[in-house]
Amino acid sequence: MPTIEELATEVAVLRRRVDATEAVLEIQALKARYGDLVDQRCPAGEVVDDLTLERLAGEVAALFTVDGTWDGGPGLGSVTGRPAIAARLARPTLTFSRHLFVKPRIRVDGDRAWARWDLLSPCRRHDGSSYWMCGYEDDEYLRVDGAWLHHAMKLTTVFMAQVGEGWTNILV
Repeated sequence: MPTIEELATEVAVLRRRVDATEAVLEIQALKARYGDLVDQRCPAGEVVDDLTLERLAGEVAALFTVDGTWDGGPGLGSVTGRPAIAARLARPTLTFSRHLFVKPRIRVDGDRAWARWDLLSPCRRHDGSSYWMCGYEDDEYLRVDGAWLHHAMKLTTVFMAQVGEGWTNILV
């Protein structure tokens, strides 16, 4: 028969495992919300009106900590802080995108977590050219007042291939 101390230790271990599992699920939901909001900026092949765009950009920025960093790499730039994130995302560089985040590798340690997400995104530029963009995002998360938020997000583009030209014309 286990002692009270052994049972208490076992319950504490189980609590940590449940907390980490719930954290992973919450982080997956957060990333899905991020992708949904970013894609809503240009859902039908054109950018939404300015008022809607401003609202969506603000909702995306609210998914970050107050001092969070959004880093789109050399082509898209990097900004820090919710106001700067909202301002950056209110200036879309595409007229269509669909962010497909796959293969999450999430590590949780208390109120901090890290993840790498592979990303495949069909997208269209303002000039009408369509591309497949493939890359990954490295994210850092913080639990703030019980809710998980992005603290840092960094996109690395592996390649962009123009639709219709196959994989022979890959832009890196």
